[in-house]
Amino acid sequence: MSRIGKKPIVIPQGVKVAIAGNWVSAEGPLGKLDQEVISGITVAVEEGRVLVRRGDNQRQSRARQGLVRALVANMVKGVLEGFQKVLKISGVGYRAETSGKQLVLSLGFSHRVEHAIPDGVDVAIDKNTRITISGIDRQKVGQFAAKIRTVRDPDPYKAKGITYEGERILRKAGKKAIG
Repeated sequence: MSRIGKKPIVIPQGVKVAIAGNWVSAEGPLGKLDQEVISGITVAVEEGRVLVRRGDNQRQSRARQGLVRALVANMVKGVLEGFQKVLKISGVGYRAETSGKQLVLSLGFSHRVEHAIPDGVDVAIDKNTRITISGIDRQKVGQFAAKIRTVRDPDPYKAKGITYEGERILRKAGKKAIG
């Protein structure tokens, strides 16, 4: 039984959800998002709520129902509030800056690492070591944050690198002299 898929999505004030064929669109104060619905799943708007239903009770259908419900819920939340990921850079001389639609990272390599900022994603940098990635599409925000983090994963010995805010790095003890 799909517990997540059965839960209705309450449409808050200021958000409009429309269904056209097998596409669901949500429009709110921050923008508009569209999502295609997987076959075998139906989406309906009833009494200010979005209901996601499945055609049969097979395992794959139950999983898809939960997936579609989660995607639509993320769309509704995204156009109303937006999503945000915060990355912290730690290390001597490590810093970040923006140059037009490029994010430029100096992370101890012999060269600077540049990433194109995707459409619909905003990047703000505070004190050259705190990167705030925000946007209405949860998948784009999370994917871009993960892409930046993989440039310099945190080192377990010195804790240098890029981490999510609030992430704990398990520190390892270094080599010890025997004597």
